[in-house]
Amino acid sequence: MANTSKNYLTIQREDFSEIKVAEPESPLGFTYADYLTWNFKERIELIRGKIFKMCPTPTLVHQQISANIERKFFNFLDGRLCKCYNAPVDVRLKGKPFRKRKLRDDEITTVVQPDIIVVCDADKLKDNRSVDGAPDMVVEILSPGNTKTETKYKFDLYEENGVLEYWVVYPEYQQIYVYLLNENEEYGKPVIYEANEEILSTVLKGLSIPMDEIFKL
Repeated sequence: MANTSKNYLTIQREDFSEIKVAEPESPLGFTYADYLTWNFKERIELIRGKIFKMCPTPTLVHQQISANIERKFFNFLDGRLCKCYNAPVDVRLKGKPFRKRKLRDDEITTVVQPDIIVVCDADKLKDNRSVDGAPDMVVEILSPGNTKTETKYKFDLYEENGVLEYWVVYPEYQQIYVYLLNENEEYGKPVIYEANEEILSTVLKGLSIPMDEIFKL
């Protein structure tokens, strides 16, 4: 009789409980096909074939800021082509060489759940399971549990996959860093918005939001 037993990996991060998962069968690491079979209590993301456990339930401040931004986006996009979604929604990122290709589930090794996304390409929404490719715009609201490593991974992923506009929200400082993809498909220095200013969007042309309204609790 063939040996069907599997080896298991233990995934652990500070302040989180452990989870156990069978070792990946693909040389690429874990894939979206694996991801679809899991039923963990914790929210997780896949980054380049590795499991990353997400922060615990967001704080009330985090949720209020997210709601404030979403409300502005939803109102602005009413009747327009672009669509706005808030977490949890899976985004399948393929990497620069495969951005425009259709990949099988077992070929995709990065699945993330940004706080807020804007997608203007209807083809990326066709399968109704998740977003197939990079959004045009991503908003990430940082929490105390976010690590520098996670933040760097996300920055590199969004740049590599061609996210045109990337907002990083710092609730503690009431600042938003806006990164825009340049002609070399790189993020240059961010535009930093602070209190009493109005934040502008390049992807959502014409959108202007007072910063005080974003951080209103």
